[in-house]
Amino acid sequence: MPSVPIEIKVQKKQRRLVIEYSDKQSFELSFEYLRVHSPSAEVKGHGQGQEVLQLNKENVSIESVLPVGNYAIKLIFDDGHDSGIYTWKYLQELGENKAKYWRAYLDRVKASRYTSI
Repeated sequence: MPSVPIEIKVQKKQRRLVIEYSDKQSFELSFEYLRVHSPSAEVKGHGQGQEVLQLNKENVSIESVLPVGNYAIKLIFDDGHDSGIYTWKYLQELGENKAKYWRAYLDRVKASRYTSI
């Protein structure tokens, strides 16, 4: 069962979301990381192999964080993306696997031959 965060802080200047748990575990997740790993169908697709690589999100910001029941938050990004529901379980997964998921994302970006402008 996923832990429930006791505090979620938006640090706009550092461009990160800090999630703290009662067991002293905490994660610092960049806005870009959260945006490119949005659980929305727009990003994840509707099945395996339908993921849409998110590019040019280096400077994205979070405009607001909205609670969704007692199980999740909805992040509103300044690029207009607002359809991802980040469950406590998914946020914990993103935090625990940050290095692996970020490396996999960077590898996909490199394979796409994308270069930032």
